[in-house]
Amino acid sequence: MMTLSQVRRTMMTKFFLAACFSLAMVATATFIADVGAAPATAADRPNVIWIMADDLGYGDLGCYGQKVISTPNLDRMAREGLRFTQFYAGATVCAPSRSVLMTGQHHGHTRVRGNAGATNPSAQALRSEDVTVARVLQQSGYRTSLIGKWGLGDIGDAESGLPRKQGFDEFFGFLNQRHAHNHFPDFLWRNEDRVSLPNVVTPVGGDGAGYATNAVQFADDLFAEEAIKFVTNNKSKPFFLYWSMVIPHANNERTRELKNGAQVPDFGPYADKDWPDPDRGQAAMISRMDSYVGRMLEQLREQGLADKTLVMFSSDNGPHNESNHNLARFNPSGPLTGIKRSLTDGGIRVPMIAWWPGRVPSGGETNHVAYFGDLMATASELAGTKAPDKCDSISFVPTLLGKPIEEQPTHEFLYWEFHEGGFKQAALFQGRWKGIRTGGPHASIVLYDLHSDIGEQTNVAAQNPDIAMKIEDYLKSARSDSSDWQPVWSRGKK
Repeated sequence: MMTLSQVRRTMMTKFFLAACFSLAMVATATFIADVGAAPATAADRPNVIWIMADDLGYGDLGCYGQKVISTPNLDRMAREGLRFTQFYAGATVCAPSRSVLMTGQHHGHTRVRGNAGATNPSAQALRSEDVTVARVLQQSGYRTSLIGKWGLGDIGDAESGLPRKQGFDEFFGFLNQRHAHNHFPDFLWRNEDRVSLPNVVTPVGGDGAGYATNAVQFADDLFAEEAIKFVTNNKSKPFFLYWSMVIPHANNERTRELKNGAQVPDFGPYADKDWPDPDRGQAAMISRMDSYVGRMLEQLREQGLADKTLVMFSSDNGPHNESNHNLARFNPSGPLTGIKRSLTDGGIRVPMIAWWPGRVPSGGETNHVAYFGDLMATASELAGTKAPDKCDSISFVPTLLGKPIEEQPTHEFLYWEFHEGGFKQAALFQGRWKGIRTGGPHASIVLYDLHSDIGEQTNVAAQNPDIAMKIEDYLKSARSDSSDWQPVWSRGKK
């Protein structure tokens, strides 16, 4: 039996050890928070909202130099958040860009590498073995929702890629990307159920595409309402919202038949402009998109969610020329060369604004080079979990939190390819040197120095043979083999 003094000594020892353990835990938590790693507790994990425009150019927003179209809400978002100046889409067209975003794998590794069309829908669908960022967050306790355009799975031959089989708890929008051309459809999907709309549509083809002759409900208006309702209904637990708008994509079928693919409910602030209707419609779509973002940010403030929510806004690829509008009026690529379907930066460098009051420093600008695939590692870190092993993804959380540049890892290479009109490849080396290969697997690349030539006007391969050779060697092994996406080379231009 212990004496009183022994009991006291034992109690003092236990108290000392408990105090040391508590101090160690506090120090560990402080260290984790200090280096910008995963939040210490589940309650600290932020909501994540990824808002994506469709075919919005690098120069289409006021905060990126736009002079004609008004985007006050996104400009304010940039003033209150962080604007990326060298952020890249996953591809120069829709489906593969979205596949890169979802899987965290670059264009040569991701499942979907092109727009397959109606003839081969399974080639444009994610498979059961693919792991999406939605799945990673869902398994970490996040409520996940996709609202808007999907394009990576459909009812029928591509059901492995349906949103609810790829990590989303709920879905409302378009499954088929050609169906999404029509901003006034006669139906949308809620999960796997068709929802009829009062629009009267003249069909073109058999996949829902066409154009409205009695335009009543604008799809993106419905998506905005749904997105705002989702954040309001899920404010008590962490959520991931992928809000995939359709605007300002053209209705290609309407352009072909009626010469105006920019059908909108009204022309808004451009109603009195002495412009052709396609121009007024294009500008109105972008300003309407801007108003949606403003409504979302205001809702987050009103619901007390602003400081708990990271909102990121971007575009799936460069600007289109498919509405019959005048590109010269708007200069949508800004200082860049090329548009959608180009591997020059005009086709793949996109706006990117991050907003998280109290965490992302306001009024900032970063030249950190990142791309769609980095969402996987970024969201995983914020959720306190690990990204899948087979990823080409680097978290940009240090950049978001304003950490010193030395703390932000970078990509040595970024990679893109394109399968329409003959196979083409492009790579960015060290965030500076851009190489584009056309005409065959052994053809020499065209090399641009983006630091001195943002418009990619001067081929400097002859002056920098070592760099050109390094990129050429990388392109030989950058992609994994895919039975659905075999390179078919031709001697076309970039």
